Amino acid sequence: MLTEVELLELLKNPESERVEKTISVNDSDKFGEAICSFSNDLTKSKLPGYLLVGVNDDGTLAGLRLDEQILQKLLDFRTDGRIVPPPLLNVKLFNFKQGDIAVVEVQPHYLPPIRYKGKVCIRVGPRKGVANESEERILTEKRASSANTFDLLPCLNSSLEDISTGVFLSTYLPAAVDSDTLLENGRDLKSQLASLKFYDLKSDCLTNAGILMFGINPRYFIPGAYVQYVKFTGADEVDFVFEKIFEGDLTTQLKSMNDFIKSSIVKQLLPELGSQYIYNYPERAIKELLFNAVVHRDYQSNAPIKFYEYEDRIEISNAGGLYGKARPENFPNENDYRNPVLAEASKNLGFVNGFNIGVKAAIKSLEKNGNPPPVFYKDDLLTFSVKIYKRS
Repeated sequence: MLTEVELLELLKNPESERVEKTISVNDSDKFGEAICSFSNDLTKSKLPGYLLVGVNDDGTLAGLRLDEQILQKLLDFRTDGRIVPPPLLNVKLFNFKQGDIAVVEVQPHYLPPIRYKGKVCIRVGPRKGVANESEERILTEKRASSANTFDLLPCLNSSLEDISTGVFLSTYLPAAVDSDTLLENGRDLKSQLASLKFYDLKSDCLTNAGILMFGINPRYFIPGAYVQYVKFTGADEVDFVFEKIFEGDLTTQLKSMNDFIKSSIVKQLLPELGSQYIYNYPERAIKELLFNAVVHRDYQSNAPIKFYEYEDRIEISNAGGLYGKARPENFPNENDYRNPVLAEASKNLGFVNGFNIGVKAAIKSLEKNGNPPPVFYKDDLLTFSVKIYKRS
């Protein structure tokens, strides 16, 4: 983050591809578009961009008195899903006699194009706007040079014939891209898929994320790409009464799993005093933890996600332990993404409400419903699992 001396120097410079000044404290769209633009770093500066709140266009301070509330409002862009994938930013408040400045430092993202409310916002010098087809292609090519997660890698020997283009065009595209951009969209299918990280133009094939999200038969390329649900009669795995496999494109299967949780697992119990109903399991807890497994699992393993229901509990386990910055000692407060494109896609489709909040939301909903706290098994490098106990 800038020092006070560096900030004072920055105030002397006019607005550019790396600096935006504003005196508004309530214009969320202005904030979001600026953060998105800096994240995209169209000019390839590889340097952070700065949104300066409390500063006039000429660099003088506006005399505002700011507090932690504005910092929280700005930090919310990191997790609330308005910008996908989530931006890399820090915020800091500077106090001067002439007024306060809230500074947002935004790092160039490694997974462009970045979208704010479905729009790819960019800056070229002081010009602000929405990326055109050529500019989006530049961002897509920039991403390809730094792609290193499994879901972004090319799925070699795949082609457009291996996906349901109808699912992509009718279900996913309207959820991920704003309506004005869709109306102006004259790009071919490969370019549209590549813009959303589902096609590798250099290798001329789908990415692994493209196969997982829209594949007609994802298991042909990724054998472990399915969820195995089993309902057992007791507290162990001796006898079971029902088994179901969720396989196929995740765009469809996420909805199928969501509907299955509602119709076949969650059961309403007697209401407590007042109007609050109690359930054997809160729907949100199961959904968040199951979708967490889908997004964070290691798809290079041939083992499925296990979604097992016992007499007294539900167990969900997936290949791949905690990833990146997430460690047993900081989970669930710290998060990282083994499959960032799948995380972005789940958010766009509405199956998760934000970034880095799913596990904490599940814990809270279990507590509110009166269930015991979930038990996480997070020390294994190869597997992550959780037990959710039924409300007694």
